[in-house]
This record gives sequence, C-alpha cells and structure tokens, in this order.
Amino acid sequence: MVDEPLVLGIETSCDETGVGIVRGTTLLADAVASSVDTHARFGGVVPEIASRAHLEAMVPTIERALKDAGVSARDLDGIAVTAGPGLAGALLVGVSAAKAYAYALGKPLYGVNHLASHICVDQLEHGKLPEPTMALLVSGGHSSLLLAPDITSDVRPLGATIDDAAGEAFDKIARVLDLGFPGGPVIDRLAREGDPRAIAFPRGLSGSRDPAYDFSFSGLKTAVARWIEAKRAAGEEVPVRDVAASFQEAVVDVLTRKAVRACVDEGVDHLMIGGGVAANSRLRALAQERCERAGIRLRVPRPGLCTDNGAMVAALGAEMVARNRPASDLELSADSSLPVTDPHVPGRNHAHDDTHDHGHDHGHDRAPGHAHDHDHVHEISKDNLYS
Repeated sequence: MVDEPLVLGIETSCDETGVGIVRGTTLLADAVASSVDTHARFGGVVPEIASRAHLEAMVPTIERALKDAGVSARDLDGIAVTAGPGLAGALLVGVSAAKAYAYALGKPLYGVNHLASHICVDQLEHGKLPEPTMALLVSGGHSSLLLAPDITSDVRPLGATIDDAAGEAFDKIARVLDLGFPGGPVIDRLAREGDPRAIAFPRGLSGSRDPAYDFSFSGLKTAVARWIEAKRAAGEEVPVRDVAASFQEAVVDVLTRKAVRACVDEGVDHLMIGGGVAANSRLRALAQERCERAGIRLRVPRPGLCTDNGAMVAALGAEMVARNRPASDLELSADSSLPVTDPHVPGRNHAHDDTHDHGHDHGHDRAPGHAHDHDHVHEISKDNLYS
C-alpha cells in the first residue's frame, strides 16, 4: 500500500555494508557490499579494515539501493540505522551516515537494535510477526533465545551463550581443519557428505541442572580441536567430512532442542530463527522436524535475509514508524553493547517514556554513563550533504 512507511535502513555492525529499502513489510531493495574477502586472509574480521570498507562503500551502496527501489531519497518517511550491538568503529560509520542523511533530507532518524532487526526481517518474507514472537538468533557473535511481545518496545532475553557463539565455533573449527574463513558455509557443505553420528562430540549445558535456555559451545570447540590434534599426532588422516557433520550436529541439536523447549514452556506456538547461522541447512531441517513434532510453526527467512543486511534494519525502522515510536535525535551514538531489551534508541525527550510499557522491566534502567550521550552532532551545512 502506498500509505505504508517507506524506510531506508543502514547496517554496518560488522563486515557488511547493507542498505535496504522497504515499504511497510514489502522489500524494495537490498544492497550489500561485503568486505569478507579482505578479512579472509586474517582468519577473522579486522575492525579497522571493516570500518574503512564501510566508509568507501556507504554512498555507492545507498545510491544503488535507491536506484533498485525506484525511489528518491526525498520520498523516504524515515532512515533507520543499526546503533548496536556490534564493532564500535563499524557502527560509528553507519550511524554517522544515517545522521547526515536524516539531517540533510529532514527525515526522522531511528537508531535500532541489531538483534531485534534480525527478528523483524522475517516480516518481509512471512508477513506480520505473531505477538509474542519466540526467536532463536544464531550468528558469529550471538546465540540467543528471545521472547518479543512487541518487537518495537518489548524484547525479553530468555537465554544466551555464556562463551563462544555458535557461528564463532563454526569459524574456529573451520580454522583447525584448514577450511578458511568464514567457516559456516564450508562446514555445512562438507557435513552433507559426512556421518553426523561418526563422532560423539559433547552437547554443552544439556544436563538437567544446567540453565534451560543458555548455550555454551566453548567446550565443544575444545573437544573437536583435541580430537583432531590426537588424530594428527597419531599420524592418522582426519576424516574432515565426518568431523564437520558430527560437530555441526552437536551444535544444531542443542540449539533446536532448547528453542523448542522454550516455545513449549512459554506456550508459544511458533518459532522464528534468524542470524547468519540460520542459513545452515541442517539447522533448518532439524528445527523443522522438531517443530512439527511439537506442533510449532517454524518461520525462517531465506538465507540472504539471515545474514547481516540493510533490509532487516529498514524492516524494524518501518515498524517503528507504523507504530508511532519516538524517533532518535541527532545526538544518537553507536553503542557496541546495546542490550537487546532496547529495540531502539529514542531521543532524549523520550528516553524514559513509559507510554508503551507493558508492565514489564525492559532493561531501561542503565548503569551510570550508559545513556547514549557519548557524542554531539556538529553544525554542518546541508549544501555539503546528499540532496
């Protein structure tokens, strides 16, 4: 519908410069410039290199998104940007660009949460999110179980990783196996040719006395690395495909088991899975199998929307506009540790606005110094900015 909000979203939390444009829940453009190949030779993302790549890619990627969407920047109803969590320098590039465009165009600015955006992106594929939504977010930096009664104002963490995130474990095991970076896609591919029952790797935090919804993959990573080292020390060939399949099965077994349990315990009849690891074929298959057995509907965006992208930021921004959530102001800061309980960062005049409070603690009582007041916008001329 033409009266639905038209929003541009900017995502720069890690190594991908993502710019998306949505109208309501309809995706119009999803432009991505990735610097992953540059980081591959280092075996991981180098923050300084990522920030430089964002600077170089920002304007061309925004222009490409506008062209793909067939809209003018002046047509936008708002600009959304990932304010956190993520790499501080990378986030700062995106936030600075969003503030400049918002100021130049006279459009409202919405600093949104990276994790909440990963949930909201599913609206672009499967329609409006149910309320509440149960979400399993799995990426290189996060493994979280979240309950979201309202994606714009009320997101509650049920569980999270206590050490390595699942995606991080994939990358580290790929490095031990000399498979390169990133590790997720190559392990997924090799695992299809291996036996997931070949090696009995441990399932972390799966005991009856362990936290029901928390995750731990550090012990699994160590167990796999030691198994590989023992094989090599004995002069034996490492069965790479079986290792990949057995390791992957250990990860997705824990993820899906805990996610389904959370749905049952909370009385939620659906599960949304997001984040980069949600592109893993075995995670999708096992989640589908277990959800069907439990009578739970599974929602997983297509792989291209699971990895970091601007479309997810635009999707959450459009929802903020549609629900009349307060905009951020030009003093918005990048916050590398922005908690998921803050789906977005309202301006100072609304920082303690309880209008949309559902009677729950949303985590807004912050520690001293965590009030998004770290920087101040400088006076600039609109003549020097994009118009």
